[in-house]
Amino acid sequence: MSESETKRPVDFIRRIIDEDLREGRHDHVHTRFPPEPNGYLHIGHAKSICLNFGIARDYGGKCNLRFDDTNPEKENTEYVEAIKRDVRWLGFDWEDREYYASDYFPQLYEYALDLIRQGKAYVDSLSADEIRERRGTLTEPGLPSPYRDRPVEENLDLFQRMKAGEFADGEHVLRAKIDMASPNVNLRDPAIYRIRKASHHRTGDAWKIYPLYDYTHCLSDAIEHITHSICTLEFEDHRPLYDWVLDNLATPSRPHQYEFARLVVDYAILSKRRLILLVSQGHVRGWDDPRMPTLAGIRRRGYTPESIRDFCERIGVTKNDTRIDMALLDNCLREDLDRRAPRAMMVLDPLKVVIENYPEDRDEDLPAPNHPTDPAMSSRVIPFGRVIYIERDDFMEDPPAKFHRLAPGREVRLRYAYFITCREVVKDPSTGAVVELRCTYDPATKGGNAPDGRKVKGTIHWVPGGQAIAAEIRLYDRLFTAPNPDGVEGDWLTLLNPDSERIVKTAFIEPSLKQAEPEARYQFERLGYFVADRHDWDPTRPVFNRIVTLRDSWAKVKNTQTENQ
Repeated sequence: MSESETKRPVDFIRRIIDEDLREGRHDHVHTRFPPEPNGYLHIGHAKSICLNFGIARDYGGKCNLRFDDTNPEKENTEYVEAIKRDVRWLGFDWEDREYYASDYFPQLYEYALDLIRQGKAYVDSLSADEIRERRGTLTEPGLPSPYRDRPVEENLDLFQRMKAGEFADGEHVLRAKIDMASPNVNLRDPAIYRIRKASHHRTGDAWKIYPLYDYTHCLSDAIEHITHSICTLEFEDHRPLYDWVLDNLATPSRPHQYEFARLVVDYAILSKRRLILLVSQGHVRGWDDPRMPTLAGIRRRGYTPESIRDFCERIGVTKNDTRIDMALLDNCLREDLDRRAPRAMMVLDPLKVVIENYPEDRDEDLPAPNHPTDPAMSSRVIPFGRVIYIERDDFMEDPPAKFHRLAPGREVRLRYAYFITCREVVKDPSTGAVVELRCTYDPATKGGNAPDGRKVKGTIHWVPGGQAIAAEIRLYDRLFTAPNPDGVEGDWLTLLNPDSERIVKTAFIEPSLKQAEPEARYQFERLGYFVADRHDWDPTRPVFNRIVTLRDSWAKVKNTQTENQ
């Protein structure tokens, strides 16, 4: 066994594959990721992407990207291109294996004709409501359609005329003829073709009928010689239909379906229907809004693909649905960014500080490491002069006992700079608000250390007054206030968090960040991890999104709320 094999994850699907290879049922592994292009991918899809592409990687096999594009009314090329971008960004490559269910429409049609000729499919002329009414319940069998025993030739004629566009939408459907008394309702003569006179994003108006997912998916797997068709648990009850279709048709290969628990995360909506509603009604600024759980939104928020892959590996592959706290993903991200993100300084709510004993005509460049433990990340210089800005929260005029930052008469350390002492507080005479601090500095403490060995309890960050860059900072929090908004049947939109986004236009950043590129990530010291917005970045007016705080402040808020109840 190679080193890569010994390090690969161990889960029930990989154990199945190991046994298949050992018993000779397969001599290779071929998987697929089959998204429907009717929306953007979300964090739940990341688990499936990592699993399918990861298995192919671990076993030296292949993984296809196949678009399940059988619903022309909801699918378009925007979603196709977005899906491809997201899969590539996550770190996976399907090489030349980009397929579409629409590629197989002619073959799927011929397979349907074969089922009709075998007497295993028929054209039903009941309405959708009538079919639903006759389907039965979990405890009562369904009622056969009066059209169930149509002659084969009549079914062939009607189905060919459906394809030719002679009938209106909903006038007929093609149903598999299985068992209306089956305890599995998916086997009660499911529809496998319906009439849809809608233009398709790839085939245009060539087709007037479109196959349904359960019929299409298994045949697409067989055509592509997929060995292990891996689906989420909601498809477990559909597996008998998957098997029935393949068992009754002469297909090029015989794949098998396996199900695993989907990813469900707290404080997020993963229902595509609801995500579309958030976008269409303007509750968010598009599919890539940094508050969205879409991969495009997560990317714009600043998450790294490495942290998402790590997250998916940590949660594992199981048979039981479990809810995952997004704090786990945030911790994966913190661990990743702690190693790779350069440090920088920013103040969100600037308070002007004038260092009175610093020469007015002098400026100096102070060196600062870009990373506290990685010398390979080199260093930068920060201009220092008579005027600087500190965070307003780092000063209190009448501080409590455990406040170790700046106060009248108190000395603190400026990060990478000097010790300063507050000598005077300047206030707005009309409001009484503090507008400026007058301080002195100790020239002997350059670099933040005192030669006489004296210690200070507080170290604060700052930016230079003359050369700091004004920036727009976007602070994000959970989009919803309840842990399971997808499970709410009523007005779930009332659960939107009104404080999910706060835009700060007063911030200043250190001048070295003017050279930042879109999607560059930094740890702004003491404030959290931030990313240069990939779309709105402008060096003359930088825009940074907060990715995550340095600690799980949301959990602290929840704990405080619980204690106060």
